Amino acid sequence: MDNTILITGANRGIGLELTRQYGAAGWRVLACCRNPEQAVDLRQLAAQQGQKIAIHALDVGSEDSISRLAENLCGEAIDILFNNAGVGGPKPQDFGPINAEEWLAAMRVNVVAPFQMAVAFLDHLLAGKRRFLVIMGTQLGSIADNTSGGKYVYRSSKAAAHMVGKSLSIDLEPRGITTLLLHPGWVRTDMGGAQATLSVTQSVEGLRRVLDGAGPEDNGKLIAYDGRIIPW
Repeated sequence: MDNTILITGANRGIGLELTRQYGAAGWRVLACCRNPEQAVDLRQLAAQQGQKIAIHALDVGSEDSISRLAENLCGEAIDILFNNAGVGGPKPQDFGPINAEEWLAAMRVNVVAPFQMAVAFLDHLLAGKRRFLVIMGTQLGSIADNTSGGKYVYRSSKAAAHMVGKSLSIDLEPRGITTLLLHPGWVRTDMGGAQATLSVTQSVEGLRRVLDGAGPEDNGKLIAYDGRIIPW
């Protein structure tokens, strides 16, 4: 039976490259995004790779959308649930006025959604072989590493996402689920910008190496694409 990975935010950037590489490696990919009809690159990739990639509509900011997809995929075994979808939040994020509603919207996507995905897809993970729950973290969400300040919305939402992942790692460990927080590096995407040091290909190759080598002993760790353990 094929390995299966569910990827949120699969329509662009790191999510699209995760879909590309896992599909090429023979995995069955459940590629999720908010508006599949507008996801031109993802649709082209699915057409190229045939039956390996199945595109599903999912708005991670909507609890109803998450529940609906979980119900539609009832009975499906998922080996890796990869919570990749995320937002950078409003700009600017220096000290000063920041739109509170946009801050809360970022918290919903970056923090609440991975938790709700874990709850909704628990049975799917339990039916899988690898049972990896992955949340995209970031070094910018490390309190210990923060020496430059700023980026209030993004830093705070990702630090909170790390805490959610850490608690999930404790609560789900008795069920045989390994929870990992992954740092993709500074990547040339719409969020990372053109000056970033890594291509999406390099980042995803590293993330896949980490996942390939990970085991229960890595439960609850924040791990960079190059294998470094990042402090909270």
